[in-house]
Amino acid sequence: MSLSEARFHDLVDATQQAVEDILDDSDLDLDLENSAGVLTVRFDNGSQLIFSRQEPIRQLWMAARSGGFHFDYDQASERWICDSSDEQLGEMLERIVFEQSGAHLEFEEL
Repeated sequence: MSLSEARFHDLVDATQQAVEDILDDSDLDLDLENSAGVLTVRFDNGSQLIFSRQEPIRQLWMAARSGGFHFDYDQASERWICDSSDEQLGEMLERIVFEQSGAHLEFEEL
């Protein structure tokens, strides 16, 4: 069953807020900007993570130093899953944040 537009936006909003909350609670020196549904995370070393919603195809996209990743929402597990690797968003974020900042953060809820 496909996500409704409203449900998709609610899920993306909640996911972006959870990412912001985890990063805000960390000791990392970074800047967060959420504008027009795009969340940009700027680390002190100049690298970035960018989260954007792709409404027509109901995907959450993440751009990182290591590449671009597209996530579909799996309603059974209630998780965003990468369409190319089947990795959960939270698992990938733990790895990518470490690669880009050297910090070990947990994104289990994602």
